[in-house]
Amino acid sequence: MSLRFFKGTFSFFISGLGIVGNTFILLHYMHMFKGSKKKSVHIVFIHLAFTNIIMLLSIAIPKTLAAFGTENFLEDIGCMIFVYLERVARGLCICTSSLLTLVQAITINPRDSVWRKLKLRSAWHILLPLLFFWILNSLISMNLLFHIKNISSMNISQPSVSDTYCYFVPDNLIMRWIFLTLMVLRDAVFQGIMGVASGYMIFLLHKHHQRVLYLQNSNFLYKTSPEMKAAYSVLLLMLCFLFFYWTECILSLFSNAFLENNYMLENIQEYLRVGYAILGPFLLIPKDRNLTECWH
Repeated sequence: MSLRFFKGTFSFFISGLGIVGNTFILLHYMHMFKGSKKKSVHIVFIHLAFTNIIMLLSIAIPKTLAAFGTENFLEDIGCMIFVYLERVARGLCICTSSLLTLVQAITINPRDSVWRKLKLRSAWHILLPLLFFWILNSLISMNLLFHIKNISSMNISQPSVSDTYCYFVPDNLIMRWIFLTLMVLRDAVFQGIMGVASGYMIFLLHKHHQRVLYLQNSNFLYKTSPEMKAAYSVLLLMLCFLFFYWTECILSLFSNAFLENNYMLENIQEYLRVGYAILGPFLLIPKDRNLTECWH
C-alpha cells in the first residue's frame, strides 16, 4: 500500500506539473496568434501543447486513481476511451514534433532558397496537415476500440503489485501485425522527416554562427534574429523527444526479451513515455524571452 501511495503521489505531481506547463504554452501561443502577425509555428506549438495535455490526462487520471487504491472505476468503455486517447495522442505528438522541425527549418531558410518556396502563404494552411495527423492516428489506433477490456469483465484476478485495470485482448495475428507495421512506418517516416529537418537546421545555424564570428571580428554589431533563437529551442525540444522515445523503445525491447512482467521496469517505461510531454514546456520557457517574462 505504501508503494502504491508513493507512486500515486509522484504520478499526480509530475503529471500536474506537465499539464500546468503545457497549459501555459497553449495559452501563451494562443495569445500570440491573436496578434497582428500570425505565424504557422504558433499553431503547431498550440497543437503540440494540446496533444501533450490529452496524453497526460489519459494516462494520469486512471494510473493515479488506481495507484491510490481506488476501486475499479473503469468499465470496458472507460478503458477503451482512455487507452485509445493515449495511443492517438502519442502518435499525434510524434507527427506534430516532426512538423514543428520542418516548419522551423523552412522559416530560417534564406529568402532565395528553394526550400523557402514551401513556406505557407497563410498560417491557417497548417491546419490541413494537422487534420491529416488526426485522421491518420485515429485509423492506426482503431484496433484498440475492439480489443481493450476491463479486468473485471475477463474473470482475471488483478495482481497485488499491479495498478492496471485495462488489458489488451490479443486479436487475430495478421491484424495485429498490420497495425504494428503501420505504427512502425508512421514513426519511421516522421522521425526521418524530423532528422532531415533537424540536420538542415544545424547546418544553417552553423553557417549563421560563422557569420556572427566574422562580423564580430570585423567590429560589426549583429543581432541574432528571433527565428534563429527559436530554431535553437526547437532543436533542443527534438533532442528531448528522441531521448525519451528511443530510451523507452530500448527498455521495452530489453524487457520483452529478458525481463518479462518486471514491475519496476514497467514503471520506468511509463514515466519515459510521458517524459517528453512533461519536460518539453520547461525547455521552451527559458529559451523564449516572451515566455520567460510571461511565466514570471
